Amino acid sequence: MKAISIRSAEHYVWGEGCDGWHLFKDPDLHVIQEAVPPGASERRHVHAKARQFFYILSGQAVMELDGEDHALAAGEGIHIPAGSPHQFKNPFEAAVSFLVISNPTTRGDRTDLD
Repeated sequence: MKAISIRSAEHYVWGEGCDGWHLFKDPDLHVIQEAVPPGASERRHVHAKARQFFYILSGQAVMELDGEDHALAAGEGIHIPAGSPHQFKNPFEAAVSFLVISNPTTRGDRTDLD
């Protein structure tokens, strides 16, 4: 087994200029690093089975969880229970980089709400 980084991980683009890197992909555990530019956000959605933990590496963001906004800064994280509607947002002037850890994987377990 070798070390992985965003230089060697599988990369994908989502939303408007957002990046993601699959650092670990397994049916029981999924670890992604993502980068979201200023003013961008994901669509509000819910996962029926997967719970997630978002951890900010650099920058700041807002996580809307069950209708309540939670400000997050570098070094802070938030748990998203399965079945909880949520939306990650970057309303700030700098990009934000973060980890998303999901158990189990979110593949096929997402319903957009907007």
